[in-house]
Amino acid sequence: MKRILLLFAILLAAAFAAGAQTGTWSGKLDVQGVRLTLVFHLDEAVPSLDSPDQGAKGIPARLERTATGIRFAVPSIGAVYEGTYLGSIVAGTFSQSGQSFPLTLVPGASKPKRPQTPVGPFPYVQEEVTFTNGDAVLKGTLVLPEGCSRQTPVLVMVTGSGLQNRDEELFEHKPFAVIADALARAGVASLRYDDRGFGESTGDTVNSTTEDFKDDARAGVRLLRERFERVGVLGHSEGGTIALMLAAEGEADFVVSLAGAVVSGAETLLWQNRLALAAAGVPAGTIDTYCKLLSEAFAACTASAPLPTADGRDLPEALKQNYQAVAMQLRSPYLNYFLALDARPLLPRITCPVLALNGAKDTQVDAGPNLAALRAGLPAATPRRIEALDGLNHLFQHCTTGASAEYKEIEETFAPEALACILSWLQDLR
Repeated sequence: MKRILLLFAILLAAAFAAGAQTGTWSGKLDVQGVRLTLVFHLDEAVPSLDSPDQGAKGIPARLERTATGIRFAVPSIGAVYEGTYLGSIVAGTFSQSGQSFPLTLVPGASKPKRPQTPVGPFPYVQEEVTFTNGDAVLKGTLVLPEGCSRQTPVLVMVTGSGLQNRDEELFEHKPFAVIADALARAGVASLRYDDRGFGESTGDTVNSTTEDFKDDARAGVRLLRERFERVGVLGHSEGGTIALMLAAEGEADFVVSLAGAVVSGAETLLWQNRLALAAAGVPAGTIDTYCKLLSEAFAACTASAPLPTADGRDLPEALKQNYQAVAMQLRSPYLNYFLALDARPLLPRITCPVLALNGAKDTQVDAGPNLAALRAGLPAATPRRIEALDGLNHLFQHCTTGASAEYKEIEETFAPEALACILSWLQDLR
């Protein structure tokens, strides 16, 4: 679950930036403690921007030379960087949506260390595949282990919320590539694919909801049933919720839910906001007031009623402005559906084996109530392993606080003990 409403506008505003003489230049944009690497390709003919931390590359830009430096505009997100040459650096300002941030560029592209990212040659076959769900054309990679046959178990891998590529890439971490590699080496096949409207896949994203993403995953399951006897679903975050939804519909033979939300989207977002506000040092009384306003807004949204206003609430101006930004997002089809999404009523219909893991330090999906809901809601006869893994965050990295700001600073992509847990559970199913 990559969406944290409190931080949504911040992450969007911090997505892109600037440039310098020629070639590749990079810098780190600091937005309220969140540091994002931005890479500028100052090609006179085809200038472009990369935001590798968010998996965005080749964003078209316009480059203008000025008397003292450059002006680098990114029309698609309404951003502009203006910088001045100062010897071997470019010092300037990135502006978007009325906000400005200092940004210094240096030659070259900054590359974080990601030692777990698989590097070939591989002892397995990778096959490019295409499947469809309505108008959505989904492109993916089918990994076939050595000695693969119709009896080989296979998993469809479903990403979390927010558009992502088939590797679920974030901050140049590629957790799905890491997991697929480990599965193949253990004799398990997998299919991972670019989300609709992202990477090589096409399809509507503006009007899409979790239901549409679930149907995309279902199309992947049905593609695999043409070649395999036992097809499971492995999902992370929102993908974990989708795995449970498909299990309840009888589409999956087994599921792996990694940090999947079971309680409602409204409950999850309220918890996220409480946690983030507390971490920012906001007084408890102010947090209660703001979250009460959010709760009322969520209820109004799901009831298609007018949203409450922040007028008359004892809130600082910054939180009133943040609420206005949130209110503008609440009418989107995605959030309207997500707020009401609650997997608890579906659990009694799940009869296939379930592995559910959360990081104990997850600050995006609360391990306690979500795993408790699974334990209480699954039928007694349903095989299950439900566990919170100590010291791990939402991405299943070893961490200090679990805050999302740590994700990009951690070299580890996916904790070995989490991988071992998945592999041992799958082995026990055979």
